[in-house]
Amino acid sequence: MDLEDFDDRADGPPLIAFWGSDEPGSAFRLGTQEYDWHSHARGQLFCIESGLVHMRTPEGSWLLPPQRAGWLPPNVMHKASINGVLSGWGIFLTPDASASLPKSPCVLSVSDVLRALVRRATTWRWEEKLSPQQRRLAAVLLDEVRAAPTESLHLPMPADRRVLRIAETVLRDPACEQTFHALAQQAGISERSARRLFHAEAGMSFANWRQQARLLLALEHLTAGSTIIEVAESLGYASASSFIAMFKKAFGLSPRRYLSVRTS
Repeated sequence: MDLEDFDDRADGPPLIAFWGSDEPGSAFRLGTQEYDWHSHARGQLFCIESGLVHMRTPEGSWLLPPQRAGWLPPNVMHKASINGVLSGWGIFLTPDASASLPKSPCVLSVSDVLRALVRRATTWRWEEKLSPQQRRLAAVLLDEVRAAPTESLHLPMPADRRVLRIAETVLRDPACEQTFHALAQQAGISERSARRLFHAEAGMSFANWRQQARLLLALEHLTAGSTIIEVAESLGYASASSFIAMFKKAFGLSPRRYLSVRTS
């Protein structure tokens, strides 16, 4: 039975694990491709081992670099861009099994224990009920997901069309150094109202949002093969060292270290 037979069903085993690759016949085809807007009845946790996934939801977008897990609760509309992903894994969870997990999409750190448990679960037959031993392992797996730290890879998007215009201007030209006052004028809104709306709808100040946008764009460019110097220049940093310092402040690691792929 195909994976598609289960991802939109709330019945059946509470946890279905799968391994995906860019090989023909893979249960979850990866590589480089686009998935248009859709949703799943089950919650989905997935992790890639190379490349980058750019996920978009109505509330914003977030990036999934290698060896982090993306979480999508049940019935959340989303679209995805998959770039250079050769292999990865994931699990589909029923709404009941998803109930104690985050209510919004997020990116989680992946522990060795979680990876090992998912590897074991990929050997289970999707159409069969879980045995008592499998249920115990599934419970431990969910404990690991609940305990996983979240990572700051989400970029919320404001809903107000004028403030959204400001955000989209920054995304089109992240190196732009226009003042917020000038951007607000171009969008047809006062600076004071724009600041209030931006904070209310994006959950952060414009300065913090622009820094987050630049960091996420940096991850996207680095994963695509751009050098640190090229990324620093394209995003408006004064030098490669200033970009690296900002990256380390945000993520705790240098860009190369952050994107390094662990081997099992």
